[in-house]
Amino acid sequence: MTHLSIIAGLGNPEDKYERTLHNVGFWFVDALARKYGGSFRYEKRFDADYCRVNIRGDDIWLVKPQSYMNLSGGPIRNMLDYYGLDTKRLLVAHDEIDLPPGTVRLKQGGGHGGHNGIRDVIRHCGADFMRLRIGVGHPGEKDKVTGYVLKRGSADVESAVERNVEEAMDIMPLLIDDGLNAAMKALHTKEQ
Repeated sequence: MTHLSIIAGLGNPEDKYERTLHNVGFWFVDALARKYGGSFRYEKRFDADYCRVNIRGDDIWLVKPQSYMNLSGGPIRNMLDYYGLDTKRLLVAHDEIDLPPGTVRLKQGGGHGGHNGIRDVIRHCGADFMRLRIGVGHPGEKDKVTGYVLKRGSADVESAVERNVEEAMDIMPLLIDDGLNAAMKALHTKEQ
């Protein structure tokens, strides 16, 4: 039995946001789609781009809500309901300012940590989903966070985030086959 059914990347849909740090969740599911031969298409009933890929014999849905970051929960809930998917088998990939670039973490449950996209997913889906927290770093001052995540990172930050995306992709088969604890152990000890 698979431990994962759906991976949602959080981001904003317009081209001007494509390479911003706030869109690293989109970067992640886009990279998975490229690696596993998926092709995103828009579905109005979900207000999301989505596709299905096969990873190690398991069909996994990839989804990018098109409702803007702060309203990400509705499209994800719509997909979960339509396909009868369990929230515990949902992985949400998102940017994490509380982790430095070059750090990626998995966890299940918890609060939103000030992330409005995660706040909305919790509002619609409850808090018991898995999170892939991709570190983008913090600008140093709270009032600069929005401006920081809504622009491109420096070359060093982007390079570190791209490495995080690769590391996280490498761990997906283990997450599917052996579950969250095995994937967390492998991912978190790899970075030490």
